[in-house]
Amino acid sequence: MTSAIACRTMIAAIVLAAVAFASGAIAGETPRLETNEAYVNEVTGADTLAVDDPMAVLSFVLASLPDRVKVFPTENYYYFRFFHGGTRYAGNIRLAAADRDSGKVHFEYYQVRDQWSPPGAAHTSVLDGANGVAVERLERFLYRVAFRGRSVEFALNDLSQAMPPAGMLAPDEKFLGPVFDESGVRFLLVFNERLKVFHFLLDETGKVADAFFSARHTDRIVIGRRTGFAFYRDHLRERKILIGVAEANSRLNTYFDGPFDQLPENFVQGDELRRAILAADPSVAGEIDRLGNFADGTGRYLVHPYMLYRQEADLDRAHRCAERTRRDPQRYYRCFVLDTEGTGEIVVPRRSRSRRPH
Repeated sequence: MTSAIACRTMIAAIVLAAVAFASGAIAGETPRLETNEAYVNEVTGADTLAVDDPMAVLSFVLASLPDRVKVFPTENYYYFRFFHGGTRYAGNIRLAAADRDSGKVHFEYYQVRDQWSPPGAAHTSVLDGANGVAVERLERFLYRVAFRGRSVEFALNDLSQAMPPAGMLAPDEKFLGPVFDESGVRFLLVFNERLKVFHFLLDETGKVADAFFSARHTDRIVIGRRTGFAFYRDHLRERKILIGVAEANSRLNTYFDGPFDQLPENFVQGDELRRAILAADPSVAGEIDRLGNFADGTGRYLVHPYMLYRQEADLDRAHRCAERTRRDPQRYYRCFVLDTEGTGEIVVPRRSRSRRPH
């Protein structure tokens, strides 16, 4: 076997292992072991992948996947990563609710940015039959993507039964839908119709894929050891409200950049999300569709009520505000809508940034 073929085979095996792990194929067994030896072999090997040809990369990705995979994130991104020429690439295959039933699939990949490097080359395509790519709906949450003789079934995440527990919502809050973030953490997206603000609530109806520690200054704030997600333990009802995401994770577009890019796309009822966005920001009337996508294709409206924090102390102002206002729910719940720049002011969100794959 030549070194190029060996490296190609190794990359495929690593992708397959990652898919098996993410899909729960080894759930209940021992942890998956990662070694430096495997990593070094991966980054130093040579391969023949034509990385600048999106169709060649799509063929490689589909060939590396099992016959059926699970798409966990609720905006229907199937994320992948691979190394080529010593460079790490990331990407996704997305079956977007807006056009998957029209036979379209979104395909992206790019060179991963690190703290010391600028953004690298990126490739973005919307593919359909004109490109030789077939997208077939098999069931409501099951689609088949076929290209160059290879087909893979993508099982979307059916959270249609997910609901907030009784007593979880405040009187003025409306449940918009469940969110499964690429971090593996589940949320419930709600909108306060009186205050006109959004909240992401931690869904604790099942096992939470993180362990939490209390902030130094108050046990009302808890932070995920794995994700860095910061939550406030509500004084008025049993729930945790997302108040912060680590700024570095947002800047580098990691799996832990927060749930702004995983809205409940498959579960929004009618125009509920658009009505909520317009209530919060009437200036975008006529510009967005029912899922918050801008008609000019520049992105989606940014639902980002949590702050980006650099150090734990940045989160303290949420607690100080909550302590002052806990007897006034109409002021209290505004304490947990924090701007992304950390100024303490509540700002109206706008268009999301370009959403690169993780």
